[in-house]
Amino acid sequence: MPKQLQTETVSIALAERSYDILIGCGLLDSPSSISCGPASAEALIVTNTTVAPLYAERLQRVLAQHHARVRTIALPDGEIYKDWVTLNLIFDELLGEAFDRKTVLYALGGGVIGDMTGFAAACYMRGVSYVQVPTTLLAQVDSSVGGKTAINHPAGKNMIGAFYQPLRVIADLDTLDTLPDREISAGLAEVIKYGPIADDAFLSWIEQHIDALRARDKAALAHAVRRSCEIKAWVVGQDERESGLRAILNFGHTFGHAIEAGLGYGEWLHGEAVGCGMVMAADLSVRLGLIDAAYAKRLTALIERAGLPTRGPRLGAARYLELMRVDKKSEAGQIRFVLIDAPGRASLHRANDDVVAEAIEAHCE
Repeated sequence: MPKQLQTETVSIALAERSYDILIGCGLLDSPSSISCGPASAEALIVTNTTVAPLYAERLQRVLAQHHARVRTIALPDGEIYKDWVTLNLIFDELLGEAFDRKTVLYALGGGVIGDMTGFAAACYMRGVSYVQVPTTLLAQVDSSVGGKTAINHPAGKNMIGAFYQPLRVIADLDTLDTLPDREISAGLAEVIKYGPIADDAFLSWIEQHIDALRARDKAALAHAVRRSCEIKAWVVGQDERESGLRAILNFGHTFGHAIEAGLGYGEWLHGEAVGCGMVMAADLSVRLGLIDAAYAKRLTALIERAGLPTRGPRLGAARYLELMRVDKKSEAGQIRFVLIDAPGRASLHRANDDVVAEAIEAHCE
């Protein structure tokens, strides 16, 4: 996509908590795109040791035009650090430098940084503002949007957190140029999920453009990010706190979170686990008679073309089930799965453990 292509905006409609998602190139160097909050506010950039050398100085330079004071903290990189100990490093910086209630936090990084920064913002002085500046494809199409913030617990992923909306999301497509190929594939898992749950035509578009997306074609990426954000905005606007419809955004995640927890956080990327989890969820949808096998096969083929694993680690079905009972969608110990009802439509379902075990075992190494 040429640099001069116009920035696109997707809006999240949540009354007084509404905000915009800006999608385009060169946004990281644009003060009008980046700066949010009162002009007198102080700012803290929260990033990690991988992203900081690439983009922190650029962001700090732009924010200095708007904020009286700008500091940066670089956390260790990786899902394994999405915990209380690392979260407290943000609080240590905020308290140690006497940041006040007008402070704006800027989450510069992927999903881990976005989730932790949002959670820190929700907690510090009972709530300060924050802005999402996602630098991974996965964060741009999913985790930076919707206000879910959290850290992990050894017993379950994202089990400790809060719903807390940002002031703005700035998705600069240029930051995707520095991503490893594995991270691009991981992000494509969250792009692909929007097709079977909400827009089968989008799934067809992804099938036609998967090679361009993996090659980082900016025009293809811009469409994928925009359409993904449009679908998520539509869902979140109706169900901000996941009391019903929003659960469909977790298609593949119940199986995927079990893979992440079972292997140890960071062994597989989140998107890799979700990709494999979607294969298992599609298989379970077939076993319950919701969709035909051809649709599940189509989805599996696309996930494989995206460079994602379609076979899970052999943890044992009993271990998968044990881990999945700690899922946030579970009720009274009963696991509820997001399954495909028809192409482009999904909802929550319960299933017999034996049938779930068959779907798991059919797709394990």
